Amino acid sequence: MPRTVYYTVTTLDGYIADPSDSLDWLLRQPSDETDDTFFAGIGATVMGATTYEWLLRNLEGPWPYSMPTWVMTHRELPMPSKDEDSEDPDIRFAKGSVADHYVEMCMATGDHDLWIMGGGDLAGQFVDEGLLDEIITWTAPVTLGSGRPLLPRRLDLELLEVDRKGPFVVSRHKVIGALAEDQ
Repeated sequence: MPRTVYYTVTTLDGYIADPSDSLDWLLRQPSDETDDTFFAGIGATVMGATTYEWLLRNLEGPWPYSMPTWVMTHRELPMPSKDEDSEDPDIRFAKGSVADHYVEMCMATGDHDLWIMGGGDLAGQFVDEGLLDEIITWTAPVTLGSGRPLLPRRLDLELLEVDRKGPFVVSRHKVIGALAEDQ
C-alpha cells in the first residue's frame, strides 16, 4: 500500500493561505530549491476544489501534473485548458467521503505515494478516516495571523527529519493519531 502524504507549504504560525485564499506571502519567498525526490515518488494526487480553482486561475501553460488527480468537490468544475500539443490531463472529480475513493486512488499510484495537495481540511478528512501516514511541511518565515489553517485537527506526530531549503524549514512527520488526551 502506498503512503498517503500531506505535502504543503505553511507559514510559521500555521496557515497555508490568507483569509482571501491568497498565496502572495508564498510567492514572495526566494527559492531555487525543489524536492525532486518527493515528486519522483508520487503516483497520484488529490486536492480540494479551492486548490484546484487556484491552480486554474494561476497556471501559466498546460496542466502541470501527468499523474492521475482527484478533485474532491460537490460542484461542477471546468477542466483546465490545454495546449494543442499536450495530452488531456487525468483529472477525476469525486464527491463524497475520501474513504469512498481511497482504494481507487491508491491503485492509481502504482508503487508510488498518494500526495494530498493543498487544503488542510482535506488532509483532515484523511486523518478522520485513519488514512494519513505523513505530513511534510515547508515552513516559510512569514506569519499571517489568520487564514486557512495547516491542519485543523489535534494530532500526535513523530518528527522523522528536518532540513533547511533556502528560507524554508522542511520537516517530515509520521502521523501517530489523535492526541492521547483526546482518546
